[in-house]
Amino acid sequence: MDLYFELMQYPVFSMDTVKKYYDNEESGRSALKRLIRRNRVQRIRNNLYTCISGESMAPLANRFQIASSITKTACVSYHTAMEYYGVIDQVFYEVYVSSETKFNTFIYDGYTYTYVPDKISLGIEKIEFSGGVRITNKERTIVDSIKYIDKISGMEEVDSAISLMTGIDEDKVLKYLKTYNNKSLYQKVGFMLYQYKDQLQLSERFFDICKFHFGKNKAYLSADSHENIYIKEWKLLIPKGMFDLKNGGDIINDRI
Repeated sequence: MDLYFELMQYPVFSMDTVKKYYDNEESGRSALKRLIRRNRVQRIRNNLYTCISGESMAPLANRFQIASSITKTACVSYHTAMEYYGVIDQVFYEVYVSSETKFNTFIYDGYTYTYVPDKISLGIEKIEFSGGVRITNKERTIVDSIKYIDKISGMEEVDSAISLMTGIDEDKVLKYLKTYNNKSLYQKVGFMLYQYKDQLQLSERFFDICKFHFGKNKAYLSADSHENIYIKEWKLLIPKGMFDLKNGGDIINDRI
């Protein structure tokens, strides 16, 4: 048996995987150490490994597969999920990982893997034929990115990503909003998605529900902005000039 070729079928693996091929744990550990010394396997972090390609000498596992394997509940999220869905062109070297179990931030192969507490357990999918990628679906990724628009993704990035998306499931978005149970989040999500309601195929019912749940509540889209304009329809203060490049600002000005 050639352990290296057996392990190549797993983009990311642990010692438990190695033990499947040996009668005792010590033999498995010794075999794994030999592969590491020969640079055929690399340690990603504690009890997490990947094989090294004999051709490119690069890790077989990509950042999405690694992120999905850090803990049992780990999943790709926020702008890293946007990257996976292909709605962000720029490659970021910080990989955001939502997980119910905390882990310490670590660096591997030039990428920093950052833990984000997973507040809800809904909207996580395991992508078929992806080598084990677990990721927040598009609808939850949108809601999460808007929820933490100041802390993680950034307003321009989130808006740009949404602008490249097409039809989404509005019932899923509403389910995640209900789970978070945050009035201002209904405002922010409703406002941001209204700008692209046709391409996202969202109904007026969706926006009516968002408006019902925030009631008379007033909110800021971004706490980092010091100069804002007020959008009456959404009772929302948004940064001045946020959409200056969109149709000369007509989208927003019609709603002030």
